[in-house]
Amino acid sequence: MSIIRGKFEDQLFEVKQKLIDLGNLSVEALKHSIDALDQQDMELALQIMDDDRKLNVLEEEINDLAILLIAKQQPVATDLRRLIVAIKIAGDLERIGDYAVNISKSTIRIGKEPLIKPIVHIRQMHRLTSEMVQLVIDAYMDEDVVKAKKVAEIDDRIDELYGETIQELLALNIDHPEMTSQITQLSFISRYLERAADHVTNISENIIYLVKGKRYDLND
Repeated sequence: MSIIRGKFEDQLFEVKQKLIDLGNLSVEALKHSIDALDQQDMELALQIMDDDRKLNVLEEEINDLAILLIAKQQPVATDLRRLIVAIKIAGDLERIGDYAVNISKSTIRIGKEPLIKPIVHIRQMHRLTSEMVQLVIDAYMDEDVVKAKKVAEIDDRIDELYGETIQELLALNIDHPEMTSQITQLSFISRYLERAADHVTNISENIIYLVKGKRYDLND
């Protein structure tokens, strides 16, 4: 291996490590956002909003390094796909962090008003979404198509839970019109988790593109 190639491999590994860090931060942000909701912890919700800057900065670092490698090294074929996919994955992971911020904002809007029901389905959606992120990061590091496809299967269950949650909240709104504001925010939170899971599925599609060189729609 030439010195130039060795340096390129080191920098490519640095991109991967930063992506792992970004994935871990997004999982942590989601967990804290759901904890803040469950405990109605306004300080924690505000902290999540402040910490979002870390995810934004890390995404920028990944993009800058990947673009620098493309410009300086002029990689071909698979290596070029690796860098392009890294940029796309970073964007999806940063968006997951944004949804944690949105959940925190909804938590603040609900405030200390007692929750109309235990957030069982929301917690299930969160658990599955976090599982998806961990699995997709493993799939990315191993360039494993089987793991990437497994992520889409988990997403199907989240879609089902989202539908069940919305139906339940609509029914509650009929019986408790005075709670419409809170029910609306809980509906938004469910939607944010569903959308976060969709972004993880996008990552899976990009991993398959990286390995196969072809695009596949896993949301069908």
